[in-house]
Amino acid sequence: MPIATHLFEAAAWHQAIKPVCACGHSNTFDPHGLWWHFERRHWDTRLEAVRLRFWCLMCKSSTSQRRHPQKIELVRPSDADVQLPLPPMHVWKRAKRAFR
Repeated sequence: MPIATHLFEAAAWHQAIKPVCACGHSNTFDPHGLWWHFERRHWDTRLEAVRLRFWCLMCKSSTSQRRHPQKIELVRPSDADVQLPLPPMHVWKRAKRAFR
């Protein structure tokens, strides 16, 4: 299986995004909605830059400091993934054609 380096690659290859904090807290995100969220804001979609956009809610509530995750893992999608609004179908198809 290829290893994604950008959000779009993760979405195209159906790999969910899982930021993992040093405290052990993690959550998984649907890659399609996450890609569209970043794309609409013109944010960098490289996974290392994506990591810096996340912060741990558990660390924030206990220490009042935003702590970025230590790493981003690519995992299999599940029904428990956080679902963000999906891109319109014509936008997704256009991006997928450009990706090939």
